[in-house]
Amino acid sequence: MEPKDFELVSPPPDGISGLAFNPAGAGDYLAVSSWDQQIRIYEVQPSGNTVPKTAYAHEGPALCVTWSKDGSKIVSGGGDKAVRMMDINTGQTTQIGAHDEPVKSVKFLEQSQDILATGSWDKTIKYWDLRQPQPVGTLQLPERLYSMDTVGNLLVAATADRHIALVNLSNPTAIFKQIISPLKWQTRVVSCFIDSKGYAIGSIEGRVGIQYVDPAEETKNFSFKCHRDEAKNIHSVNSISFHPTYGTFSTAGSDGTWSTWDKDSKQRLKSFANKGGPISTTAFNRNGTIFAYAVSYDWTKGYKFATPNQPHKVFLHATTDDDVKPKLRR
Repeated sequence: MEPKDFELVSPPPDGISGLAFNPAGAGDYLAVSSWDQQIRIYEVQPSGNTVPKTAYAHEGPALCVTWSKDGSKIVSGGGDKAVRMMDINTGQTTQIGAHDEPVKSVKFLEQSQDILATGSWDKTIKYWDLRQPQPVGTLQLPERLYSMDTVGNLLVAATADRHIALVNLSNPTAIFKQIISPLKWQTRVVSCFIDSKGYAIGSIEGRVGIQYVDPAEETKNFSFKCHRDEAKNIHSVNSISFHPTYGTFSTAGSDGTWSTWDKDSKQRLKSFANKGGPISTTAFNRNGTIFAYAVSYDWTKGYKFATPNQPHKVFLHATTDDDVKPKLRR
């Protein structure tokens, strides 16, 4: 028997859009963004118990959340078109940026503690220096931003109409390469490899594409099917999270399951059963010992299915090497 996953105490009462663990500082803290306009922060104790610590609000659905690299600040974006920040040490919340449409993704760059990238449905990525009120740069995108990730000098933006824009952060306001997704249907998520040599992309048709940035490595590109059931129903891939140490990754979908994979050996490492609802978003903690996943409505079937009786839960899974470590190749 697998040990049971821990359930987050007092989870949000509405759709869960984002999960993020603190990357530095003492202990494990989980920030959760929700359609009820709140960002909630929980302490995750070594026992697996969780304690709600604090919260702050947007004026519309909160759509994304992240931490500064030193773990001292939480930043979020929302349907109110605002970028908001909480200082952990003071508890103060401020609006630090704005877009013309909802803000779908927020990521701190590794180049500086104080530089933040925000992506929006207004077809731009804006870069903010937390010490200045105006953006320090703007990147025009081909379409509305759906998902964004960054590691090292690589930033990948996935937009509507299956565009993927690659940005070299030594020149952050220009797209250095733009392609159409290798997947045939709408993109849900993009996530960078931990070595920044490429990215994984997931779509609504239960497929994941593994893409390398360097043209010399493009022969390693491949796509695979996942999140399909025995009845041949196809489910959306909603979240892809890379393990911070091993570089393996998880996929989670609207079928309520999640799996771990090794892209280098093209193997599924382990799969985990349905939790009674779609999995909307996932995150590993800083050393990959905890995997958090949210069971929550994911909007894949539109607003008519966003009924009040949907579950909204967050589970914490204590990972084992069996779950996440690449298998030895024979």
